[in-house]
Amino acid sequence: MKFLISFIFILFFTAFNAQDLYSKAYGNSRNPAVIFIHGGPSGNATLFEGTTAQQLAEKGFYVIVYDRRGEGRSKDDSASMIFNESFNDLNGLYTTYNIKKAKILAHSFGGIIGTLFTAKFPEKVNSLTLAGALFTQQQTYDHILKKAKEHFRNDPALLKEISEIENLDKNSAAYRKRCYEIAGKLNFFEMPHPTQKSERLRKEYKNGEFYRNNIRNANSPIKFYQNEPLNNLDNRSVLKDIRKKGVPVFAVYGKNDGIFSEKQLADLTDIVGKSNFKLINNCSHYLFVDQQEEFLEFMELKLK
Repeated sequence: MKFLISFIFILFFTAFNAQDLYSKAYGNSRNPAVIFIHGGPSGNATLFEGTTAQQLAEKGFYVIVYDRRGEGRSKDDSASMIFNESFNDLNGLYTTYNIKKAKILAHSFGGIIGTLFTAKFPEKVNSLTLAGALFTQQQTYDHILKKAKEHFRNDPALLKEISEIENLDKNSAAYRKRCYEIAGKLNFFEMPHPTQKSERLRKEYKNGEFYRNNIRNANSPIKFYQNEPLNNLDNRSVLKDIRKKGVPVFAVYGKNDGIFSEKQLADLTDIVGKSNFKLINNCSHYLFVDQQEEFLEFMELKLK
C-alpha cells in the first residue's frame, strides 16, 4: 500500500512538473520587474537569456525570462497555443515572482502577445517595449514577398515559389512558414556587418548550455493556427488604445531588419512618438545580440 501511494505521488509530481513553465529571474527582486516575451510560435528565450538577461539585470532591473507553454523548455503536449493560454501563464509569472506590475519586453512574435496582454491587463503593465516585434503581420508578409520578387526577378524557380506562397491561405501556418523561409533566403535576419562583440556573443551562446537547450517544437505553429481564431493581426489600433490607457509604449528596431518596411516603422514611430522610438544601425532582428550595448542603453534610458 505504501509503495502504491509513493508511486501515485511520484506519478502526480512528474505530471505536474511536466506542465510547469520554464522560467528564471535575474537580478534583485526589489528592482523594477521586466518580463521578456520571446518570439515564435516554436521559439524560446534561450538566446536572450544566454546573452542579455544578466546584462539587463545589472542595469538595475529584475529580469524574468520564460518559455511559453508547449514551446522551448516548457514542454507540454496538451498546450493549446492560444492567446488566452499565454495570458494565463503570464499572469502566473506575476504570482510566482510576487510582482504586481511589470515592464513587458517583447521580441518578434512575442510583440503580438505582449501587446494583447497589455491591452487586456493595463493595470499590470508599467510599460510595453516592442523589440523587433511584429505588430502588422500581413504588411510584414507582403513586404517580404515584394522584396523577394524584386531580388529574384531573374530566377524562374523562385518566382514560381513566391507565386505559390501568395496563393496560400494567408491565415495558415504554411503561409507564415514559407514567407519566413523566403525572408531567410534574402538574409533578412542576418546582421550585415558583424562586430567583434556580436560574433563573441554568438560564439559563447553556441558553445554554452543555453544553445544545448535551444528546443523547438515544430508543431507549435500548426496548433496555434488550428486553435487560435485571432491570427495575422494588425495591432496599430490596439497600441494606440494602450497609450490612451496611460501605458507608455517604446519601440527599438534594427535598421537592417528586413522583415519590416519603412512604412511600417514610420507608422510605429507615429504611434509611440519619436522620443520613444529607436532605430539601430548595423542591426537586424536579434538586436540584443547584434548591438547589445545600444539595446541596453535604450532599455535603461526608457525603463528607468
